[in-house]
Amino acid sequence: MEAVPVREFEVFEQEGAALEKLCTLLRKRILEVVSSKGGHLSSSLGATELIVGLHSVFDKDKHPFIFDTSHQAYAHKLLTGRFESFDTLRQIHGLSGFCHPGESIYDYFIAGHSSTAISVGVGVAKAYALKGETHVPIAIVGDGSLSAGLAYEALNELGDRKYPLVILLNDNEMSISKPIGAISNALSQLMARPLYQSFRDKIKAVLKSMPEGVNYLANRFEESFKLITPGILFEELGISYMGPIDGHDLEAVVQALKLAKETKVPLLIHAQTTKGKGYKIAEGPYEKWHGVGPFDLATGLPKSAKDTSKPLSPTEIYSNALLASASEDEKIVGVTAAMPGGTGLGKLIDAYPDRFWDVGIAEQHAVTSMAALAKEGFKPFVSVYSTFLQRAFDQIVHDVAIMSLPVKFAIDRAGIVGEDGETHQGLLDIAYLRPIPNMVLLAPRDNASLKHAIAFAKEYHVGPCAFRYPRGGWLLPEGMFEATPYAYAKSVLLKGGKDILFVGYGNGVGRAYQTLKILAKENLDIALLDLCFLKPLDTSLKEILTSYSRIYVFSDSYCISGVGSALLEFMAQIGYLPTLFKSFEVPDFFVSHGNTTLIEQSLGIDPVSLADRVRQDHESLRDLSSDACHLR
Repeated sequence: MEAVPVREFEVFEQEGAALEKLCTLLRKRILEVVSSKGGHLSSSLGATELIVGLHSVFDKDKHPFIFDTSHQAYAHKLLTGRFESFDTLRQIHGLSGFCHPGESIYDYFIAGHSSTAISVGVGVAKAYALKGETHVPIAIVGDGSLSAGLAYEALNELGDRKYPLVILLNDNEMSISKPIGAISNALSQLMARPLYQSFRDKIKAVLKSMPEGVNYLANRFEESFKLITPGILFEELGISYMGPIDGHDLEAVVQALKLAKETKVPLLIHAQTTKGKGYKIAEGPYEKWHGVGPFDLATGLPKSAKDTSKPLSPTEIYSNALLASASEDEKIVGVTAAMPGGTGLGKLIDAYPDRFWDVGIAEQHAVTSMAALAKEGFKPFVSVYSTFLQRAFDQIVHDVAIMSLPVKFAIDRAGIVGEDGETHQGLLDIAYLRPIPNMVLLAPRDNASLKHAIAFAKEYHVGPCAFRYPRGGWLLPEGMFEATPYAYAKSVLLKGGKDILFVGYGNGVGRAYQTLKILAKENLDIALLDLCFLKPLDTSLKEILTSYSRIYVFSDSYCISGVGSALLEFMAQIGYLPTLFKSFEVPDFFVSHGNTTLIEQSLGIDPVSLADRVRQDHESLRDLSSDACHLR
């Protein structure tokens, strides 16, 4: 294909045909990189014309582009000086998969979670009003983001205050999985309203009473009426509405944006697009093309076939075990927030659609609605990523824990998740759940113990409990230690030893075991303890901890307010302080994106690095001991 220049606005000053070529070039680059490195594909392909239109109409140095859940923003990255470096996408020290202000001044706001853009846009518009500036911020929002309450909190104020703000609604009838809720459906199904049905039927009756040749008007009527009804929702909120327009018709997109640029009131442009546009295999509402690993461009098949010899992932184990339990116990119900595939709840929604729900991007509602089900005697499981559960912190406290309702939180993607970076690392759940009264925290170490964790949670009725598990797989080899049912607040000593105690929690048990293996040939007698429960801690830990002068803690969580902190608090209460106590948890900063193994190596928490640190400590203590003997 003939190369098209991507230098700022050189293309945009040409005719529309050049813009079409530019879109083709951008899609080609996105496909080249994502098929090789993985990433969010279909969203960015579908938004290409919208982004090219934005850059052709608005000066990016004056008008901030505020992306919502910015996995749709790859074309924007390519148009803002990152065309050549785009092949570092989601790689360690490379480009982020989302908008990131630290990467480019044209990424106005970080955006890895959804439904923030309109709120940010309102804030920017307020700032411009205070500063007397006339620039108009643009919020680029996907239809799936309109299932979250934050978007409507912002729209509510915007409709009242009337700040100039352009909202570009990318309606592809799909967020990640199929869109959920009346709001999303309203964009395409307002025609079901009784008022509309009555009006439509009367018009059709009149048309049918006319000569045969006029009957086609009845068929055309409904399609024509669709062009005005979706805007009712936004007009009622006080937001001017334009559309729907074809989001892949560049001329229509540019014309709409030019009109919006001159408008001094809040305006929503409703653009209808197709996810995966330009790559035939991915075009349409296919969840599997939202986020992908490396794949073959010609066939669309993954470059690396799934290894069937590997154990099932924790997510698959959770899904299968919960489905089996639900088939035996009709009191088991569950919810996910727009992630049925990612959390494994899709199987249960298909099998029991009246007992398991996807409520859309609405974590707060998910938690509170399950609190009510718990109060009514059901056994609700909230299936959620660690990074998304933090959005419902108040609901966990106010609606669940205060009343000690037995809601079960199944926390997927706990720990470092890799390429999605800061906004998606599952490192905070321990820190924000542990201080909550009435909350019980436990963590399995492998697939077998995960099944036991589910069984424990199912039968625990005193209050809320939460169990966490990693993305992908476990560090502990399957079957290395026998898994037994969980006993409330009881730890398990997996291996005895006299010199050093390794304390593991969750996947930290596997990290401790891998470190122990590396040190096996050295003259060290190391014990391995699976903490099992972080809250409440096992009261018998007093006897175990006081038997060791050197203690190391392993957990995939932040060090501050983490597992090590909990153990130090415990030891302070019993009046014991070992000679050496170290926590190998994650340091106090936001962990960037990249391959998980490489990230762990860069943090010095991979088993090889940890073994070196333990070895260095041992040698230092031995030298100190030797010096002390020499002095005597």
